[in-house]
Amino acid sequence: MNISYNWLKQFLKIDWESQKTAELLTDLGLEVEGVSTYESIKGGLEGVIVGHVVECEKHPNADRLKLTKVDIGTSTPLQIVCGAPNIAKGQKVPVAGIGTTLYTKEGEPWTLKKGKIRGEESQGMICAEDELGLGDSHDGIMVLDDSIKPGTPLSEVFETEIDEVFEIGLTPNRADAMSHFGVARDLKAGLKQREIEKELITPSTSHFNVDNRSLKINVVVEDSELAPRYCGITLTDLVVQPSPSWLQNRLKAIGLTPINNIVDATNYVLHEMGQPLHAFDADRIYGKKVVIKTVAKGTKFMTLDGEERELHEEDLMICDGEKPMCIAGVFGGINTGVTQNTTSIFLESAYFNPVSIRKTAKRHGLNTDASFRFERGIDIENVEYSLKRAALLIKEIAGGNITSDIIDLYPKRKEDLGVFLTFDKIDKLIGQKIPQDTIKSILASLDIKVKNVTETGLGLSIPSYRVDVEREVDVIEEILRVYGYNNIAFKTKLNASIAKTSKFEDHKLQDQIGNMLAAQGFLEIMTNSLTSSEYPSYVDDIDKDQTITMLNPLSAELSVLRQSMLFSGLETISHNVNRRKPNLQFFEFGKTYQQHDKARLELKHLALYATGSRNGGGNWATATQKTDFYFLKSIVENVLARLGLKDVDQQAIENSVFSEGLTLVLNKKELVTFGVVNTGILKRFDIKQEVLYADFNWDNVVSLINKTEVVFKDIPKYQEVKRDFALLLDNEATFKQVQDLGFNTEKKLLKAIQLFDVYTGNKLPKGKKSYAVSFTILDDKKTLTDTQIDKIMNKLRKKYEMELGAELR
Repeated sequence: MNISYNWLKQFLKIDWESQKTAELLTDLGLEVEGVSTYESIKGGLEGVIVGHVVECEKHPNADRLKLTKVDIGTSTPLQIVCGAPNIAKGQKVPVAGIGTTLYTKEGEPWTLKKGKIRGEESQGMICAEDELGLGDSHDGIMVLDDSIKPGTPLSEVFETEIDEVFEIGLTPNRADAMSHFGVARDLKAGLKQREIEKELITPSTSHFNVDNRSLKINVVVEDSELAPRYCGITLTDLVVQPSPSWLQNRLKAIGLTPINNIVDATNYVLHEMGQPLHAFDADRIYGKKVVIKTVAKGTKFMTLDGEERELHEEDLMICDGEKPMCIAGVFGGINTGVTQNTTSIFLESAYFNPVSIRKTAKRHGLNTDASFRFERGIDIENVEYSLKRAALLIKEIAGGNITSDIIDLYPKRKEDLGVFLTFDKIDKLIGQKIPQDTIKSILASLDIKVKNVTETGLGLSIPSYRVDVEREVDVIEEILRVYGYNNIAFKTKLNASIAKTSKFEDHKLQDQIGNMLAAQGFLEIMTNSLTSSEYPSYVDDIDKDQTITMLNPLSAELSVLRQSMLFSGLETISHNVNRRKPNLQFFEFGKTYQQHDKARLELKHLALYATGSRNGGGNWATATQKTDFYFLKSIVENVLARLGLKDVDQQAIENSVFSEGLTLVLNKKELVTFGVVNTGILKRFDIKQEVLYADFNWDNVVSLINKTEVVFKDIPKYQEVKRDFALLLDNEATFKQVQDLGFNTEKKLLKAIQLFDVYTGNKLPKGKKSYAVSFTILDDKKTLTDTQIDKIMNKLRKKYEMELGAELR
């Protein structure tokens, strides 16, 4: 939610820096996620002044250019070359001098420099309105009022505004703060707690009156449960035109596009007071009758965006005597909206059932400023006031008359909620005693009235706009956030019950492996378990029938629970790569979900993702080290080794996720599958570089760890010895076979087998390859002799010749 600081200052006269105000709002629970600057005219016309054209002659070297002398209030006029067809002597014009920065329509800055045009020096530029951001015309230069004195800054001639805009991450419960007035109300309470008294200025409607009663609209509410309060009024003799600049600037600052003065006025009051309104063209209301009701299922309705929608029998509609006109609280209809030809309107202000609006908005995939507020609950007591406020504003900027009494259908008046607050409960929950006078002061600043006082507590009346405050604990939360979380002292003593836990607990293992991966350059990510329903169709190995679908999804992109960790990780990689961050290494602990008949399975995973280079692209001293399959394999093996899982079996895999990969298995349980992600999948995420992915079945890993002991040994005192073989093998032979056969042949002294070169070429027999293999031999108790070493190597050679048909090269 965006809040304009200039707009906020209309309710509270404060002169603080925006950053200081942002900090206070954040302390109050309205977290300011950022502060941006809005300029009604880019650059604020800085460096542009009014000039008087005292000479205007034909350029000696160009037919379409003029050579001018312009008085800008200094002793010497500027010589400026101008190509505008309407330039003439005696005009008052906007002049941008050398060094002035102007902006293109796209907002790109450019600076005027001294130079010559066709041989004549030009000391500035006489500007058109589009070059200054004052309009779209480029037919010629702007001609200003003749009464303006040369040298006057153009920013004093045209009203410009610079504003600072707070981006507030509003939590769903704070419906009371979904407006500038609501934020100002909270800010006032925070200032009072800091001993700064500021009056909250409420826009007055005391001068509201009915001009005549020439246009009456009859209103009928068929279901007061869905529409507990409905107000309306008519206005006639209106002139639809662009809004005044001050109103346009207010809307533009918070990211809205001005439309016309009628629609802009309703949007203004919406963001000012938090009350949605809707204006209907009164001449298009059939039978001069408005009926609030549900309609038959399947009824077709064309909304303002030009899309025909099929209505549900529970959708609340605003109808006239024959047809629907608007989806109540969500979106207007195309046939009764305000147009340039509108002269009279029926203005609606209402309170609709939040649950009904939320369901309707979700059904139709509509998320509007109005539905956003109605869904969370607005102030039912603010409905009539906001209607008066909007009617007066429309009359001010569009002319016309108020031509009916206010229709106010409010059959069951809502009473303020009562809550009893005990002092002991406050102290217990907050953990610190707050003076009772401070508590009463905070409650008063929040418009929470004290109805009665006892020795144990306070009887309170909650204002209608605080729809989220229903219980004693809610009131205590309000007291604490205004009092200030930072004012709660830390205890020097912490009491806690500590139970004996297993060293193999899941969270401990995750911390252990997470720290290890972070130390190797991996960053942890946390992605959403909700994902797109399209993703299972990207691969053949996911059973679509096992997908768990959300009954009430937020959007099509978040409509199912994921069956694979892959796609959410690829979304993250795509997001970063598209922002010029190609070298990535991520890990994530997460869950996948499957539907099996009536049972639903929740499976834990550890996912690793790697792409790009592993040393940031290299530098002058280090070559680029590409992230490849063997890099990921080493990380996977290190994870398993850290957890004490060894002697795993490798199995080649063939599935639609990987172009090449392996599965590691222990005791017939699959531990991890990893490899190079298929390029067909990557294309769907607009990823053009290789991505490595590993998927650990974390449930299987944890179950096997409980049966494994990690054994530590002393560092050897004696020197290890290395010997090499160049083995000529069949192409079908694998290094895993070489490794396993070697360790089975020499179980005591052989410590490591490494492959350091592979050769295939014309010099070898057909169907053969050469492996260069290094063997590490070590005796922990004594120094090895040449005789022992030769005996071991001969034994290995014979075993390879017998079992694998190997030859020494």
